[in-house]
Amino acid sequence: MSDPILTIKDVADYLKVNERTIYRLAANGELPGFKVGNSWRFKHSELEQYIAAQHNRAGVSEAMKSANSQSEDN
Repeated sequence: MSDPILTIKDVADYLKVNERTIYRLAANGELPGFKVGNSWRFKHSELEQYIAAQHNRAGVSEAMKSANSQSEDN
């Protein structure tokens, strides 16, 4: 089974963000990608892992806010 390789434009469309955001995240090492010459490329499976990690991080953040709010009420 092949893991599709996506371009900056593909990723921007997929994540529904501006292409500049993808460049910035990739250049900062926040988004998993690699360069072929001067062009960024991204493995679809690694993007799915990134999305899951971001989703989990947001869930943990919400849980912490809720826990802090409950402890402040007591």
